[in-house]
Amino acid sequence: MSARDVVITGIGLVSCLGEGAEVHWKAFETPSLPPPTDSERFAPYTVHALPEIDWTSQIPKKGDQRQMELWQRLGVYAAGLALDDAGLKSNEALCTTMDMIVAAGSGERDKEVDENILEATLTRNDAEALINEKLTNDLRPTLFLAQLSNLLAGNISIVHKITGSSRTFMGEEGAGVSALQTAVARLASGQSTHTLVGGAFQTEHPDKLLAYELGGYLHRGKWQPLWDRHAEGGGVITGSGGAFLVLETREHAQARGARIYAVVDKVASSLSSRAKGKLAQDIAAIVEALGAEPGRLIISGASGAPGPTRTERQALAAHVLRGFSALTGHLKEAQLPFAVALAALSLFNGHAPGTMSDTETPYDVAPDTVLATAIGHHRGEGAALLRKA
Repeated sequence: MSARDVVITGIGLVSCLGEGAEVHWKAFETPSLPPPTDSERFAPYTVHALPEIDWTSQIPKKGDQRQMELWQRLGVYAAGLALDDAGLKSNEALCTTMDMIVAAGSGERDKEVDENILEATLTRNDAEALINEKLTNDLRPTLFLAQLSNLLAGNISIVHKITGSSRTFMGEEGAGVSALQTAVARLASGQSTHTLVGGAFQTEHPDKLLAYELGGYLHRGKWQPLWDRHAEGGGVITGSGGAFLVLETREHAQARGARIYAVVDKVASSLSSRAKGKLAQDIAAIVEALGAEPGRLIISGASGAPGPTRTERQALAAHVLRGFSALTGHLKEAQLPFAVALAALSLFNGHAPGTMSDTETPYDVAPDTVLATAIGHHRGEGAALLRKA
């Protein structure tokens, strides 16, 4: 135990299962299968869509809500839940000195502008003039075909008054890994005392599904358990959701009497080439670097993408896996923060989540350490080792 231990004091989760740490823990404690999905709106693809959310409970001003796209509202909302859970929401002094690290993709593309450009190319041959014309006249004020990635951090700052340093990482699942790894390193080194870290992803938009489908990643048809999909070729079922964590040094958390869920002991990452077949080796190296002994509980952020998911399962065969995206859908940038949140809840509550398919094995021991992984569907991988507080 050290004063510089990095501890989790706040958890904010939103997904198809609902909102809040307690709601999600109950859903994972005794999983109800199949989980909430929508197989009609984007057929032949299935998504884990959001339930009805009262955005005003975390984003009171309607004007703020209107100028945010759904992925931003999700992130701001989850961040507010984490701050509430940590008991920091009304502490102006601590909010104004809190650092923030966000994992974000690009915002939703303007579908109408994209379609207008494509339609115009059918009747015009002056491509350069056409692009200049459309980009000059049709773009939104952000001067981008999608909202800027750092607007999520900006809106969290505006709504929740988080005005310490701010960093935004882009890059799919790897962005969530980098965000967490940076936050933990800064806290452990004394560069920060309390940090808000996390990400959000929303799948209920055609361009988000298109990006997966162009790579041949998506599962077609109705929901199937995560680990069972590879028998039919595999596939990602995406979801809308967000996950934010309040991280503090143990000294800082204890000084204000905060509840501590768990300690984030270490975070490790790599950038393995899928084409060169090194992923299994790199996953094993990450686990070894974290010191996770065989038989440990692992909250896996496996996406369902055939190759990486199959490889992760084989590489971690000596451990007990829980593939949480079976219930929430794949959450891309938010994948590792979400996995870490569930790992922390497992340690705090003294037992593993329930099994989410017939191929997951029971885990009847009260865990003292839990590993959380996020193995990218396309690139990037990382994991965090958590231990009891």
